[in-house]
Amino acid sequence: MTAITDGLGRGIDYLRISITDRCNLRCLYCMPAEGVKAKRHDEILSFEEIERLVGIVAQMGIKHIRLTGGEPLVRPGVVDLVRMIAHTPGVESVALTTNGLLLPKLGPALAEAGLSRVNISLDTLNPEQYQVITRIGSVQDALDGVEAALACGFDPVKINTVVVRQLNQDLYRLARLSIGKPLHVRFIEYMPVGVSAGPDGLGWSAEDTVPSEEVLAQINAQAQAAGEPQLTPVRDKDPHSPTGWGPARYYRFEGALGTVGFISALSNHFCSTCNRIRLTADGKVRPCLFSDQEFDIRTALATGTDQEVRAVIAETLAAKPESHHDRVGTERRMSQIGG
Repeated sequence: MTAITDGLGRGIDYLRISITDRCNLRCLYCMPAEGVKAKRHDEILSFEEIERLVGIVAQMGIKHIRLTGGEPLVRPGVVDLVRMIAHTPGVESVALTTNGLLLPKLGPALAEAGLSRVNISLDTLNPEQYQVITRIGSVQDALDGVEAALACGFDPVKINTVVVRQLNQDLYRLARLSIGKPLHVRFIEYMPVGVSAGPDGLGWSAEDTVPSEEVLAQINAQAQAAGEPQLTPVRDKDPHSPTGWGPARYYRFEGALGTVGFISALSNHFCSTCNRIRLTADGKVRPCLFSDQEFDIRTALATGTDQEVRAVIAETLAAKPESHHDRVGTERRMSQIGG
């Protein structure tokens, strides 16, 4: 199969598909307390349209598919969609980004359908702080989701933690989740996606972004103070290192079953190796998370030929920028783009 490249020669083999803009949480940095105005069912791509698109891009060279939201598990029929995608020739793996709340219920069926890996969003282990961040959530429900993911055999199971300075999260405690279980905890720099959340939300500011090197230093300082081993870089071909399609740099506590990763979208951006494009739930392909540029593929899927669908993908690839150039703010919030 011929690999596809963008206009700058970067290999593109990864498509992130948002299948809904709805969510069962209301995280401060993602949406306002009342949520965002959800698209009607007839305004978002059908599963048949998504299946057709995946078949076309897989022929072009896309190998990895990740389903996102909003919260993808709130969309009815998601297990059937996973099965459709997993059985598409050319697709090597299907992943899911989720808050984990519905994994105890849906995890076994998702695994049977062909889902291989999950990322679970978890920004704190403190019950009170979790409820503040999510507004309506229970950290125990999220932790039950983590356990369900492990029990289902998903590999790897990654924990995504967005680090926000004013939240003062206990990052060392989160990092230690990687010690006793094969969990891969990744700390993500808070990114300027979406507009200010208003008086009831956080809203992005440069002061709230904590550079990954500072997070690493903080965790190691706490480990040293506790008389525990510090994080050291994961070596090439370390059996504990997770396979991945993304830009995280991984470290590990001595003897740990999992790893600790850092995603430095702002302090040490990885645009030169970007390997992905994004599809919104309403059928727009985005060449870059930080850009408002979008290409309508819904029309081509509804009424066009396969060649017309390929033409939209080609146009998107040609438009991928060299860098996000530290742009601040996007018209859509993260829940509307696909986390």
